[in-house]
Amino acid sequence: MTELALKYGCNPNQTPSRIFMDNGEELPVTILSGRPGYINFLDAFNAWQLVKELKAALSLPAAASFKHVSPTSAAVGIPLSDTLKKACFVDDVEGLDESPLACAYARARGTDRMCSFGDFVALSDVCDVTTARLIEREVSDGVIAPGYEPEALEILKTKRKGNYNIVQIDPDYTPAPIERKHVYGITFEQGRNEYKIDASCLENVVTANKNMPEEAKRDLVIALITLKYTQSNSVCFAYGGQAIGVGAGQQSRIHCTRLAGGKADTWFLRQYEKVLNLPFLPDLKRPDRDNVIDGYINKNEEDVCADGVWQRYFTHRPEPLTEEEAKAYLASIDGVSLASDAFFPFGDNIERAKRSGVSYIAEPGGSIRDNEVVAVCDKYNITMAMTGFRLFHH
Repeated sequence: MTELALKYGCNPNQTPSRIFMDNGEELPVTILSGRPGYINFLDAFNAWQLVKELKAALSLPAAASFKHVSPTSAAVGIPLSDTLKKACFVDDVEGLDESPLACAYARARGTDRMCSFGDFVALSDVCDVTTARLIEREVSDGVIAPGYEPEALEILKTKRKGNYNIVQIDPDYTPAPIERKHVYGITFEQGRNEYKIDASCLENVVTANKNMPEEAKRDLVIALITLKYTQSNSVCFAYGGQAIGVGAGQQSRIHCTRLAGGKADTWFLRQYEKVLNLPFLPDLKRPDRDNVIDGYINKNEEDVCADGVWQRYFTHRPEPLTEEEAKAYLASIDGVSLASDAFFPFGDNIERAKRSGVSYIAEPGGSIRDNEVVAVCDKYNITMAMTGFRLFHH
């Protein structure tokens, strides 16, 4: 197959639409089910690159959840604690610990469940049955992987009345070194970003505190590779083998840091005992639980504990999560890693990072205020490495 016609482009009025190979060669993908669209393929191909690089860098199966051409999270296959299983809604899954790929997916999907609603999934390895069963019960647009076990494929084919988008990609496909795109009828051309990210990128530690344990290096590599495929400006918080907060596409870096930090805080608070034990109605659907949990933690559009509201979600009225409780719980968190796709221009980013338990940072350096940023890191005994490379992605 050298080209594939799509229903439409980014929007229904943008026709015709297709994907094809400029050189006339076969596409490196096979559609096993469904009819992926333009945005689906943008998500799929960016997400595939991310998980392929994570697997190569860390030698662990990897998964990513993508939405509107940026990852909501990416993770590697490390077993989940009982608390994290409950927070990610996977505490009922038999055999989860025996499938590193399923653990990676459970982490990636469970990080920012609101943003992952209707996502596109990428898997670094052949999809097994346990992973397929996890994907089966989530609201998702599709999945891309290098292969599928026969039973796993049959499970996935039941989604969306048989119309779930299942894409198989050739794991040995290597793209051309030059990439092009068109904007306003004008062709842009550049070399692909082939910068290899691994622990060696973290050797230039510029802070007084030089301590960087292996777990922090792993998490910083995850954050950096995640940023490589995130719409810029972008900042990523990582912890325990997964990206826990991605701030993407903001014009100001402090806004990226605030956005990502807020998501990281929500991820930690989902594991707070009071949140884990919310008395949900037994028939409340998973997406509704996600929305209610977010509202309970962040006091968003409605007060889910208010009289006349709580009855729609809970068997009895829960005690609200107070600001004091949330602050005290978050103050106990440390060991979080943070990466930025470009330099931090001001120390305010470090101040905000510290509030979310950040102990390790990787950023390019190169700002005229680098000394000021390093001084704020030293103030909080944070370890920071300057990588020397930028990761803008558009």
